[in-house]
Amino acid sequence: MALVPCQVLRVAILLSYCSILCNYKAIEMPSHQTYGGSWKFLTFIDLVIQAVFFGICVLTDLSSLLTRGSGSQEQERQLKKLISLRDWMLAVLAFPVGIFVVAVFWIIYAYDREMIYPKLLDNFIPGWLNHGMHTTVLPFILIEMRTSHHAYPSRSSGLAAICTFSVGYILWVCWVHHVTGMWVYPFLEHIGPGARILFFGSTTILMNFLYLLGEVLNSYIWDTQRKPASWQDVEINFIYMEPSS
Repeated sequence: MALVPCQVLRVAILLSYCSILCNYKAIEMPSHQTYGGSWKFLTFIDLVIQAVFFGICVLTDLSSLLTRGSGSQEQERQLKKLISLRDWMLAVLAFPVGIFVVAVFWIIYAYDREMIYPKLLDNFIPGWLNHGMHTTVLPFILIEMRTSHHAYPSRSSGLAAICTFSVGYILWVCWVHHVTGMWVYPFLEHIGPGARILFFGSTTILMNFLYLLGEVLNSYIWDTQRKPASWQDVEINFIYMEPSS
């Protein structure tokens, strides 16, 4: 059976993220040589998250095709676990972190680009790569959400997970400042301690809001309130359904 369009899209998106990551890592920027390297930037962390997520999506599609018609209960169980991992990663990381990076970057960039992406970086990062890191994340994740239903975890566990990620990254940024004496993002140098605390608190709240937005959007697109069956079971049944003659 030929790959359906959504599977082809996932492969193409995965390859694009691999290309973006390779091109970004190949750039010799001074900030890459300092403490924390690329891992101190949320943009880079988000690129890794997106690449891993779409890698899991492609792996799920391949597993679905390879186990189609086998009738193995064990293979079906393993496939359900893979689908659960895919859905959890979209809900907790890929959607909220991806939308956060796009929204916050372009809002600050529009206000004063020197606060988030100094003009000096144009000498290192070409325009297409900047958009690959800060723009295409949005349409890619919306395409994935539109082409496949994703079962969200319980709201409490999902919010706890995104809060853990947010606080963990904030602590990491503060630790980098403690070690190097410099903030990861230039605008943090120009605001006082109270404003930083307010900013960090606001970003955590925004992350939680984006998680809830993803949950509502997913429910709206797929109208889950009217679907009595488990979406995992529907997906599994579709995978193992034999084509009619």
